[in-house]
Amino acid sequence: MPSVDASALPSAAELPAQIEIQPVGKAISAEIAVPGSKSITNRALIMAALAEGESVLENALFSDDSHWCSECLRKLGINVEADRVGARFTVSGLGGKFPAQQADCFVGNSGTTARFMTAAAALGRGDYHFDGVARMRQRPIRELLLALRSLGAEIEADEDRFPLTIHAHGLRGGETTIDATDSSQLLSGLLMVAPYAEQDIKINVAGSIVSQPYIDITLKMMAQFGVEAHNADYRSYQIAAGQRYRAQRYVIEPDASNATYFFAAAAITGGRVRVPHLSAESLQGDAHFVDVLEQMGCTVTRGSDYLEVQGPDKLRGIDINLNAMSDTAQTLACIAPFASSPVTIREIGHNRLKETDRIDAVITELRKLGVRAEDTTDSMTIYPASDLHAAEIDTYDDHRMAMAFSVIGLIVPGVKINNPACTAKTFPDFYERFHYLYS
Repeated sequence: MPSVDASALPSAAELPAQIEIQPVGKAISAEIAVPGSKSITNRALIMAALAEGESVLENALFSDDSHWCSECLRKLGINVEADRVGARFTVSGLGGKFPAQQADCFVGNSGTTARFMTAAAALGRGDYHFDGVARMRQRPIRELLLALRSLGAEIEADEDRFPLTIHAHGLRGGETTIDATDSSQLLSGLLMVAPYAEQDIKINVAGSIVSQPYIDITLKMMAQFGVEAHNADYRSYQIAAGQRYRAQRYVIEPDASNATYFFAAAAITGGRVRVPHLSAESLQGDAHFVDVLEQMGCTVTRGSDYLEVQGPDKLRGIDINLNAMSDTAQTLACIAPFASSPVTIREIGHNRLKETDRIDAVITELRKLGVRAEDTTDSMTIYPASDLHAAEIDTYDDHRMAMAFSVIGLIVPGVKINNPACTAKTFPDFYERFHYLYS
C-alpha cells in the first residue's frame, strides 16, 4: 500500500478554480495517512495556552481552522511556534493569563475558533474584538454569549452575533444555563474555560444535545490535561475553580471525519483502504463511521493502531440517526446512490447552520448528478441511481462538500469540483492524498 510524505504536499491554495475527478476504474487498495484532527488540534491549542509552561502538540493539523485559532492566541499574547513540516505546535502557556490589553482577532469561518476563543478571551484583562467571514456572522453564538454574561463577562454584539467585542475582566463563576442545540461547540467552549473562573461553575444544559461525541472529546481532553469536570448525564456539569491544565507533550490523533472520505472510496469501489494511527478507541465519535459502513455490507478490520474498510460487491441501504456524528452525513449521502435501497439520514437539522446549509446543498448537488434526493427540516433520503451523469459540483465554500462529492467522481466520469481549495479549512493536501487511491 502506498504511503504519503506530508512534507512534500502542496497547499490547497495551489489548486485551480475547478478540478475534474477521474474515475479510478478498479477496486482501490491503499493505505492513507490522514493529518491530525481539527477538533482535537484546536482544543489542544486552547488548553495548552491556558496551562502554565510549554506544551508540544505533535501531529497537529495545519489548516485554515488551526491557523485562525493559533493566530488569535498570538494576538492575545500567547507565544505559539508553528512547525508545519514537523506537524507540531509549541505553545508557551501563561496559566490562564492573556497579556494583551487590546486585540483584533479574525476567526475566518472556523466555528471552533469562534466559540472557543470567545470563551477563552473572557478570562483576559482587556478589550478584544472578534470578527469572521460573512458566513460566520450568520452562525450561532448567542447562547454562548448569554452564558458568559451570566458568569460575569461583558460582551458587546449586535443581535448577539459576530462581530463582537469582549471587555474582559475575568469570569466570576457561579451557575449558568446554555442551550447548545445549534452546536456542541458552544458548550465545549464554556467547559474548557470554566476551571479558570474565580468561583466554581455549574453549567445546566437546555434543549436537545447534539453531536454528543464532541462533548466527550472535550471532557476527555480536559482530563488528559489535568482538569476534572463532573458530568451529570450530559444535562449539567460541575467544574471546580482552581484547577489548572498541565503543560505536556500531546500527540493528536488523525482526523476521523476526514478519514471517512477514504473509507467511502473503498465502500463504493469494492476496494480496501487502511488509515493508520486511527483506532476504534479514538477520542473522536466520527471514527464510528466505519460501523455505519459495516451495516451497509462493508468488512471492517479494527486494529490496535489502524482502521481498515473493505467494500462489498454492493452496498445496502440504511436508515440511520447521525445526530452524534453529523459531519459524516455528506460522506454517507455521496455513497448512498450506489446502494441497493434508499439511504435515510435523520436528526441532522443543525447541519443547516454550519459552513453552508449542508442539507440543502447536498440535495441540490446530488440532483445535478441525476440522483433522486429528498429532504425534510432535519433529514435526507437518497435513492439508488443507476444512471448518474457528469456535473459541475458547487461546494459553497464548504470543505466537506468538496471532499464528499470527490468520492462520487471515482465512479462517475465527468464530476468537476468547483473551488476545491476550500478543503484548506481542515485538509489542505486532501487532493494529493486522494491521488494515492489511484496507485
